[in-house]
Amino acid sequence: MQTKKLYKSQFIKLIFICLLFCGIKINYSQDIKENDSISKNDTIIKKPLLLGKITRNAKGYIKIDKEKGKLYLYDKAELYYQDTELKAGIIVLDYNKNEVAAGRIKDSSGQLTQPPFFKQAGDEVNPDSLRFNFDTKKAIIWNSKSEQSGMNVLALATKKENDSVYFIKDAKVTTSKNAENPEYYIRVRKGKFIPKNKIIAGLSNLYIADVPTPVFLPFAYFPLTQNRKTGFIFPSIGQNNSRGYFFQNGGYYFAFNDYFDITLLGDYYTNGSYGFRNESNYRKRYRYSGSLSARFENLIDGERGLPGYSKSNIYNFRWTHSQDSKSNPNSRFSASVNLGSSNYFRESVNQLNTPNFLNNTMNSSVSYSKTFRGYPSVNMSLTASHSQNTRTKTVNLSLPTLNASMERIYPFVKRNGQKKGFLKNINLQYSLRGENRIQTSDSLFLKKEMFDDAIYGMKHSIPISTNFKVLKHLSISVGGRFEEVWTGQTIKKNDFDLINQTIGKKDTIKGFDRFSKYNFNANIGTTIYGIFNFKEGKKFQSIRHVIRPSVSYGINPSFEKYYDEYIIDADGNTREYSRFEGGFFGVPGNNFSSNLGFSVSNVLEAKIRDQDSLVIEPKKIKLLNNLNFSTSYNIAADSLKWSPVRMTTGTNLFEDKLNINIGATFDPYALNEEGIRINKFHSGGFRMTSANINMGFSFKSKNSKNKKSNQSDNSRSGGRDDDLFGRADDFADSSFDDQEEDVNEEDEVSDSKFYNNKMPWDIRFAHTLTYNNNKGQKQISNNSLMFSGNVSLSKKWKIGGSSGYDFKNTGFTYTQLRFERDLDSWKMNFNWVPFSNRASWYFFIGIKSDLLSDLKYDKRRIPDKRL
Repeated sequence: MQTKKLYKSQFIKLIFICLLFCGIKINYSQDIKENDSISKNDTIIKKPLLLGKITRNAKGYIKIDKEKGKLYLYDKAELYYQDTELKAGIIVLDYNKNEVAAGRIKDSSGQLTQPPFFKQAGDEVNPDSLRFNFDTKKAIIWNSKSEQSGMNVLALATKKENDSVYFIKDAKVTTSKNAENPEYYIRVRKGKFIPKNKIIAGLSNLYIADVPTPVFLPFAYFPLTQNRKTGFIFPSIGQNNSRGYFFQNGGYYFAFNDYFDITLLGDYYTNGSYGFRNESNYRKRYRYSGSLSARFENLIDGERGLPGYSKSNIYNFRWTHSQDSKSNPNSRFSASVNLGSSNYFRESVNQLNTPNFLNNTMNSSVSYSKTFRGYPSVNMSLTASHSQNTRTKTVNLSLPTLNASMERIYPFVKRNGQKKGFLKNINLQYSLRGENRIQTSDSLFLKKEMFDDAIYGMKHSIPISTNFKVLKHLSISVGGRFEEVWTGQTIKKNDFDLINQTIGKKDTIKGFDRFSKYNFNANIGTTIYGIFNFKEGKKFQSIRHVIRPSVSYGINPSFEKYYDEYIIDADGNTREYSRFEGGFFGVPGNNFSSNLGFSVSNVLEAKIRDQDSLVIEPKKIKLLNNLNFSTSYNIAADSLKWSPVRMTTGTNLFEDKLNINIGATFDPYALNEEGIRINKFHSGGFRMTSANINMGFSFKSKNSKNKKSNQSDNSRSGGRDDDLFGRADDFADSSFDDQEEDVNEEDEVSDSKFYNNKMPWDIRFAHTLTYNNNKGQKQISNNSLMFSGNVSLSKKWKIGGSSGYDFKNTGFTYTQLRFERDLDSWKMNFNWVPFSNRASWYFFIGIKSDLLSDLKYDKRRIPDKRL
C-alpha cells in the first residue's frame, strides 16, 4: 500500500515537470484546497483580501454569508482596518465591494442603542447609521455628530468625499456642551466641512431654544483649527449719542508662528473719530514671555463750527516682559511699561477702566542686570524708568540709571575663613549710581524739547563697618561712609538788583563739578525674650514677648566750604546757599550734628492648642506684629535737641482676615502763636502731631472660589489688584474666563433644592483715617471707608459692587454695580456707574467660546466728557 502511494506521488511530480517544460502555467493556491473544485469556466474563486486584514469582534455573534459575500457582526460590534475604527450595535461588511454599513440595534425595551462610532485619521463621527467604502474612502452618514476643537457639528446627512472633505446637509453648528439639546445653534442648510480646518456654509441663521431668529447670513465661515490661524476679526457695530454710528474693534489677526502673534484693530465713528490698536503676545518656553499693546484714539466731540466742538488725540503704550530665571542665571532683562496721555483712561471710548481712572500715577521700568562672577563679584544693572502724574500732567524720566556694586570684602580674613571679632569683621563695599533725569510735561513728552532741562550725575559710595559682641548678649556695630558726587551742572545765585529792586537771578552753569562728604556711626543693641507659660489644659499654652532695644550714635560733619553767600534784599542781608542745590543726590550739610538715636521694637507671639484634637503640635500665632518707638537727641544742636517720637504698630485678627496698622508722631516741644516749634517743652507732656489708622478686612464664605477673570485683572495697567475701585471693561478684549467648575453629582442634587442652595460670597472693607496737628490745627484730613463685595445668587447669577463713603466730605465715593449671568454657552454682563461725573453703563451678551466670539451684542453709555 505504501509502495502504491509513493508511486502515485512520484507520478504527479513527473506530470508537473512535463507541463512546466511545455510552458503551461498553472495557478496553484490555497483557494483550490478550500473549494476543493474548479468551476466549469476554469476560473479560480479568490478569497477577499479584506477579510485577511481586518480585526473584528462582537458580543452577540459573527456570521459570514458566502453567497452574498457579507460578514455580519452583532451587539457591541467592533471592526478595525488600517487607520479606521468602527464600533456599533450592528456592522455589515460586504467584502466583495469592500464596503461596510453600521447602525443601531434595539434593546429589550425596544429602544435603539449602541449608535455607531467611526474614527478615521483622527477624525471622529457619532452618527445613527453610515455606509463606508474602503477603496474610495467615501461614505454616507446619517445624523452624524462630530466635535471639532470645542465646536459641535450635528448633520442630518453627510457625504464623505475623501479624508479631508465632507459635505453636510441640514446641520446644526454649536459650541454648547449639551450637543443633543443645545440652547442655541446655527442652522446650516448646505455646507462644506473640512475637519480640523473650517466649515464653509451657505444660507444660515441663528436658532435659540429651537426657535429661529431673524439673524440670517447669506454665507458663513466657521474656523475649526486647533492651532492659531491668521484671519479677519469681525467688528462690533453700534451707536453712540455723541459720535454717531460706529464700527469698533474690527481688524486682522496674524499668527506668525507658535511664539509670536499680532492683533491689529481699528474703530471708526460717523462723526470722524477713529482709533487704532496693536496687541501682541510672545513666548518662548524656558526663555522669556511678554505682551505689547499700543493704542491711539482721535476723538471729536460736537460739530465743527459750533460751540462745544473739540478734537483731541490720546494714546497708551504698555509692555511687559519677563525672563525665565533658568535661562541665564547671570543676567536678566525685564520690562513693565505703562505710559501715555494723562487723560487716556478718562477719555478713551473703547474702555471703562475705573481702577486706572482713579489711579493718579503711571509707572514704567525697563531694566537689564548682569552679575560678573569671581572674587569680588560685581553686580551691574541698567534701568530706564518713567513716572507720570495724570492730574498734574508732570512726567519724570530716568534715561538711564546705572547701578553697580562690588561684593563685600573682608580684608583681614580669608574668603571662607571664620569671621569673629572686631578685626576680622571689618568689611568694605563699593557702589556706584549714575542717573540722567528729565522732568517735563505731558505736552512735551517724546518731543526734543523735553531734553532741554535734563540733568545728570553720579554718586560713589564706600561704606566700611565691623561688628562684634560684648558680654555675650550685646551686639555692637561701628562704621563709616564716604560719598563723592559728580554733577554736570551747578547754580549761581546773584545778589539783589538794587537798580530794578528785584531778587537776583539764578544762573545755571554747565560743566563738571564734584563734592564729597562722610559720616561715622555706631550702634549697640540686644534681644530680650520673655515667656509666660499657662497651666496645662488651657487654650493658650504660652506667650512670648520679644524686645529689641538699640542705641545708635552718628556724627555728620559740616561742609561749609561748599557754601556761598548772596545778598537777598536792599538792606544787605545775606543768605547761604550751595552751588549744588537742585541736584538729585542732595547737597552737603553745613551744620554739624552729633545724634543719639533710641529705638525699641516689640513682637508678641503665642502658642495655642489646635482645634483639631488629633494635632499634637501647638499652633503659633502673632498677637502683635510690631510695636515700635524711635526718637533721637542732637547733642550738637543749640535748641530743639529732641526729635519727635515716632510710634508704629500693627496686628492681624480673625485668622488674618482683619489687618490693622497704626502710626503716630509725638512732639515734646510746644508751639508759639504762629504755630512754630519753640525751645520749650509742651505743658501737657507729648503733643500728638499726626496719626494714621489703616484697616483692611477681607472675608468670604467657605464655598467661595477665588478665580480672577481676565476683565478683572486691574493691575495690568497699573491699577489695584482688587475691585475696591471697581472693575475695568475693555471693549477690545473679547476673551472670557470660563468660570465653570467640575461639579460632582452630590452637589448637583443638593443645589437643585432651593432650600439647600449654596450662595458663595466675598466682601472687602478698607478704612483710612488721618489726623494732622503739626501746627495745632487738630484736623482730620482724611476719613474714608471703601467696600466691595460679590455674591453668587445661584450657579448662574452673580452680582457685585464697589463703593465708599467719605466721612469728611459727607458723600459717597465712586460707585459701581455689576451683574453677571452665565447662560451656559453665552455670558451676559451689565456694569453700571449710577452717579458722579463718570456715570455710565455697559451691557454685553455674547458666546463664551473664542470660535464664535464675534456673535455678540453690546450697548454702552460712556461718561460725558463735558462733566
